[in-house]
Amino acid sequence: MSVFEYVALDEKGREKKGFIDATGLTAARQQLREQGVYPVEIKQALQKKESALAGILDINLRQKVSAKEIAVFTRQLSTLLGAGIPLVPSFTVLLGQTKNPLLKKILAQIRGDLTEGKSLTASMENFPRVFEPFYVNMIKAGEASGTINLVLERLADFSESQQALMSNIRAMLIYPAVMFLVGTAVIFFMMTYVVPQITEIFSDMHQTLPLVTIILIAISDFLKVFWWLVLLLIAAVIVVFQYATNTTQAGRRWWDAVCLKAPVFGTLNMKIAIARFSRTLATLLQSGVPLLAAMAIVRNVVNNVFIGDVITKAAKDVEEGQSLAAPLTQSGLFPPMVTEMIAVGEQSGSLEKMLNRVANAYETEAQADTLALTSLLGPLMVLGMGLIVLFIVVAILLPIFEMNQLIK
Repeated sequence: MSVFEYVALDEKGREKKGFIDATGLTAARQQLREQGVYPVEIKQALQKKESALAGILDINLRQKVSAKEIAVFTRQLSTLLGAGIPLVPSFTVLLGQTKNPLLKKILAQIRGDLTEGKSLTASMENFPRVFEPFYVNMIKAGEASGTINLVLERLADFSESQQALMSNIRAMLIYPAVMFLVGTAVIFFMMTYVVPQITEIFSDMHQTLPLVTIILIAISDFLKVFWWLVLLLIAAVIVVFQYATNTTQAGRRWWDAVCLKAPVFGTLNMKIAIARFSRTLATLLQSGVPLLAAMAIVRNVVNNVFIGDVITKAAKDVEEGQSLAAPLTQSGLFPPMVTEMIAVGEQSGSLEKMLNRVANAYETEAQADTLALTSLLGPLMVLGMGLIVLFIVVAILLPIFEMNQLIK
């Protein structure tokens, strides 16, 4: 059974688009005619993949499925299954209301696989760029335990909480970012257009200009002529930085160390990482994923090499029979409150509950720290731009004052 994407006309000549399951192209045309529509174009939606790599290569790089869309899909699927609708009909319903073309094709392929008797886990594994290992492992645990509806509900709750946390942080950073961009644009306009017109009056003066004025004129002339070079250098720095931190191990370790040790920002990054570690591990354990497998997944979720190394070592110690709290305490990275709550959770058999409490506490602290940081960034940016404007004003006024003194 294959999935075909079609364009057809109904009896009134109106265009209809959709997907249909059929054994072949001829069978697909026949099914459409039986439904009272006349096919104009039929093509196979997605070819069956024998490997995850093949699935990656098939995806159009210009299309993307966002984390928000996956969260919405998960919540809708959980709702449909909770209402007693079987899995295949649930995917049929979701296909009819999905707007993203790429996600629509993927759901059609999954529905085709389910019709052939494959598990939901096996089908989702063909699309690793859309369904991450964390997601697939939770689905696998849900299918194995017969609690797929409950697992999907937890997945939806987890995805929505993470989306809410990151959305709140981004929203708080919008104001400082806009202020920085507008301030930079205003200062650039002053240096390349306003300052040159004012400093032209100094060219006819046969006197030595103050050092601050000479510096201002030099900067203004450079920006006026070589502004393109400044933009090119900024772009080059960004490209080199991304290459070094994303593709080289040394660059990644250096940047992760900076993220943890930087004043103010280091503490904030650590709190976000702890919240993500705790929430993800708790969600996996509640869904029936074994502790060692869950820690292997969580290692990649925290997005920091050093914290990931601590989790890897902790997993090895747990495999040898030690507690989870002990290696986390020895690392020195995790705060005592976190390790103490994990230890209490292990001793009382309520590890998932304690991890959720840790996540709630650190998510709240991360949002509070971000709010305080953004409240401080605004005045600091105003102060910095004020100093730059003061430098420009002083550099322009000094020669004028000196000229007035000579006239007197």
